[in-house]
Amino acid sequence: MPYDPASPRRARELTEAFLARPRRRTASVGDERADDAALVVSELVTNATRHGRSLCRLRLKVADDRVTVEVYDSNCALPRIGPLTEDGESGRGLAMVRSLAQHLDVTAAAAGGKTVRAVLAG
Repeated sequence: MPYDPASPRRARELTEAFLARPRRRTASVGDERADDAALVVSELVTNATRHGRSLCRLRLKVADDRVTVEVYDSNCALPRIGPLTEDGESGRGLAMVRSLAQHLDVTAAAAGGKTVRAVLAG
């Protein structure tokens, strides 16, 4: 995905289309999980382009009852959840991803950058 303000929207559209496709030999993704996955993608791509200030790579995987979302960007700075306030208008994305995902991790890439992975299950 390009370093562009429209990338999160485009990534969400691609995710929705990917998860709506029929799959052979794998469980289908229910509407609620598909909505959660699209939101997670939007938040992670937003973070990669806004805070990582780079293009990013999106990878989706559906296996059994899990949807795995991976977003790579070339910025080495690790994401962090900032303090949440009642009147704050930003800083909630990663906290939201963490609440929707069964598993969330960040892996530094050997050549630089990082991959943020969220696994949604059940």
